[in-house]
Amino acid sequence: MAARGSVEEMRSRVILGEFGVRNVHTTDFPGNYPGYDDTWDQAKFEKNFRVDVIHMDENTLEFDMVGIDAAIANAFRRILLAEVPTMAVEKVFVYNNTSIVQDEILAHRLGLIPIRADPRLFEYKNQGDEEGTEIDTLQFQLKIKCSRNPHSARESSDPNELYINHKVYSKHITWVPLGNQADLFPDADLRPVHDDILIAQLRPGQEIDVLMHCVKGIGKDHAKFSPVATASYRLLPDITLLQPIEGEAAETLKKCFSPGVIEIQNIKGKKVARVANARMDTFSREIFRHDDLKNLVRLARVRDHYIFSVESTGVLPPDVLVSEAIKVLIGKCRRFLDELDSNHMD
Repeated sequence: MAARGSVEEMRSRVILGEFGVRNVHTTDFPGNYPGYDDTWDQAKFEKNFRVDVIHMDENTLEFDMVGIDAAIANAFRRILLAEVPTMAVEKVFVYNNTSIVQDEILAHRLGLIPIRADPRLFEYKNQGDEEGTEIDTLQFQLKIKCSRNPHSARESSDPNELYINHKVYSKHITWVPLGNQADLFPDADLRPVHDDILIAQLRPGQEIDVLMHCVKGIGKDHAKFSPVATASYRLLPDITLLQPIEGEAAETLKKCFSPGVIEIQNIKGKKVARVANARMDTFSREIFRHDDLKNLVRLARVRDHYIFSVESTGVLPPDVLVSEAIKVLIGKCRRFLDELDSNHMD
């Protein structure tokens, strides 16, 4: 019975020790454990697999994906980072730039500004096409000139009072419809995601006049096309108290973990520690610095329970990004199956 319990732990938990991590690799493959049927079964997978949305707002999404292998979780993360398409500035036509920012640096800064435009409404631009069309290109203009403020106080030294348009923000970028785009997107709010991104600073007489072409692309080609500020996952923490911890030891134990993980209960006049919410822990392993406590607690992570955190750049809502990543993953699987079928036919 004890042996079976240790096997279950090996199969389902990653153990964090004082000097290393155990059970890192997946071991539940067919034939590895006597008495276990680990052959892959679709009905079994569908029964165990689930997705739980924990938190979602305008730009962030936290959800649990349970019942999958690390390879699938990591593939999903990489697709979010590098293979979900967005629209970004690809070409910058500089008509006039008398600011201190060089043309190349200005173009680079403009390329990294996230554009609020649904990439699903556009096609990929063909490799040889020089001119953009209404189905594959968005055109934006940035035209601004700095001048002195005639109404500023004579003794003032504040640039905000002395000059007009001395700070160039992303809000100064305006959409210039190509072809019949004004009819195609009559209600579309095509603009930079954030209005307060500082692009350059000017002084009287200096100006910037550029035209930008945005195209559809993926983060694999350039980081500016990545739709997420971050996409990461971690395994669900599992903290077990191996024996009751009371009194001052309970207080010390509470300080060893992130806030909210350990709580102190008053039971018959005694302070007793219990695990309140292991999910909130970051596993600093501070507990191993206390010789009187380190053998009383088991730190582990649930092997097949992944906590995903997705933060969108604002181009698309995070739930849409996740659904688009799933579509990309499905497309990869279908191409792989098609290749297998074609090779089988050959």
